[in-house]
Amino acid sequence: MKASALRELIPAEIEKKLDEAERELWLLRIKVSQQRKTARIRDLRRDIARMKTVLARRMAAGQK
Repeated sequence: MKASALRELIPAEIEKKLDEAERELWLLRIKVSQQRKTARIRDLRRDIARMKTVLARRMAAGQK
C-alpha cells in the first residue's frame, strides 16, 4: 500500500490494516520453510513500516 493512500485513512483504519498485516506476516514466517513467498514477506514488512511511519508522523503533528 502506498504512503499517499495511507495518509488519506483515519488512524483507526490504519491501525486495523496494521494488525492485519502483522498477522499475515506472522503466518507467512511460520510457513516460509514450506513455501517460497519471501517476496511477500518483504512487501509486508515494508507496508508495516509505512503504516507505523504515517501513524508516528500524525502523532508528532498532534493529529490523533
